[in-house]
Formats: sequence, structure tokens, C-alpha cells
Amino acid sequence: MSHNTVISGTRKAAVRGQFYPYSCAETEDQIKQFNISFDKVSIPKEIQNIMPRAVIVPHAGYIYSGFTANFAYRFLAQTKIKRLIVIGPSHHHYFQGISGSYYEQYETPCGDIPIDSAYLFALAKQFKIGFEPKAHAQEHSTEVQFPFIKHYLPHTKVIELIYGDMQAEELANLILVLLKNSENAVVISSDLSHFHNLNEANKLDESCLRAVDKLELEELKAGCEACGIIGIKAMILAAKKLKLSSKLLDYRTSADRSGDKSSVVGYMSAMFYKVFKI
Repeated sequence: MSHNTVISGTRKAAVRGQFYPYSCAETEDQIKQFNISFDKVSIPKEIQNIMPRAVIVPHAGYIYSGFTANFAYRFLAQTKIKRLIVIGPSHHHYFQGISGSYYEQYETPCGDIPIDSAYLFALAKQFKIGFEPKAHAQEHSTEVQFPFIKHYLPHTKVIELIYGDMQAEELANLILVLLKNSENAVVISSDLSHFHNLNEANKLDESCLRAVDKLELEELKAGCEACGIIGIKAMILAAKKLKLSSKLLDYRTSADRSGDKSSVVGYMSAMFYKVFKI
């Protein structure tokens, strides 16, 4: 498919009513509950007003990972960005490279969000961004982010990018270009380890957390099993080149909600930001 064709219509929500509520009222209520919990967390004064250039967020059902994701969106809401690029791994369709959402808008329970097609076309000229309809049709790693975006950044245009089999370095080059534009912010979607017992999961996830905290790719080799590890690697590479700082925001597992410690999934959120020296 050519890179200058918009599919008229909407990227339909595929996991609405499963991963997050079907109705707008219930979605808003769930975000409100996350914020009641968030407001009880003591956020260190020195990071309260940070405006991130990028965040890493999880993508499970909201009851499991919504609080962790919401943590990052609370900070993103402080930014003045015009465009948010959501990047996630393909879970259902194998392909090579990266695919863009060549639609007009993105469906959420509280209304559609405009997709910045003109910007996507410009990006596609510079990078090989194809279109794999099957990758977008069911992909939850990106979709679960859009109700948060509609809530916190209602006037922001979006682009959904889903990657298949590709090198982290290639994705890092794309993220670099995105973040050199101050109108953009980037959302990297990834869960951590899957289906280990709680102790094992904590050990494996610790290497993902350390890598992000220290911006050190070597740390990932100690056991990080993130499903979006390509996105995490790419973000670390881009952050180092742009001299961004990182801050871990929240980590938990599905056991925090389910109580089942025998088989858990790990979730983290983090933000990347510029430190201005006075």
C-alpha cells in the first residue's frame, strides 16, 4: 500500500469492554479511581512538575495495569504537546518493520481522536512505515492507551505505530526524529515478564527496571522478558543520544490485584525528560 493513502474512517476499538470499560462513564469512573489512589502517593517535590518527552506504560486490562499506566499519564498531562505517537509491539500478526495507522481517527469510549495523517505521511517518507491492517485490527498494546489520551490530552492528535520484527536501533532512529520535535511526545507500550511465580517475576523484572533507571542496555541481559523489549531498548538508545533523564514511576504485578502469586505478569511505568541546568 502506498504511504499517502488514508483509509477513510476509523481505527475501531477492538478490546473495548474487555481490557477497559465499554462506556465513557465507566471509563471515566475507572480513571477517577486511579487518581484517588494516585493522590495518596507522596510524589517527591523535585519531580512533581516534570513534563516528560516520553513514557513507558503497560498494556494489560485496566484492573491490572491501569493504575501503573495512569501514573505516567498524570505527568504527560502537564505537557503542552500537539501530537502523541503511541508505539507498541504486534501481538497477533507477524510482519517485519513498522506499520502506521493510516486512518482518519481512533475510536475511544469517550469519542474519536483525530489521527495526524499529514505527519504520518511525512514520517513514512523518511522511514519505512508500511500498513499492515491485520496488525492494527486487534492490537491491544496500543489501543488501551487511547482512552487515557482522550481523558488527559483531549486536544492532542495521535499516531499509532505497531512494530513487528525489527532492530531496536532502527526504531531508536525514528524515536530520535520524533523527540527532536518539541510538539511531540512518545508512548512506549510494554508489559514485563509473563506467567512466572511472583519471586521469579520480580527477579526478571528487576533487570528491566534497572535498565530503564540507569539507561543501560546491558542490564536487560540479566533477564528482562518484556514483550515490548524492542521498544524499551529503542527508547533507552534514543534517551541517551538526547541526554534525557529517566525516572521509574510504578512497578507492580497482576498478583497485586488477583492475589495469585503462582503465575503473574509484571508492569512498569517510567518517564524520560530533559533536565534544565540553572
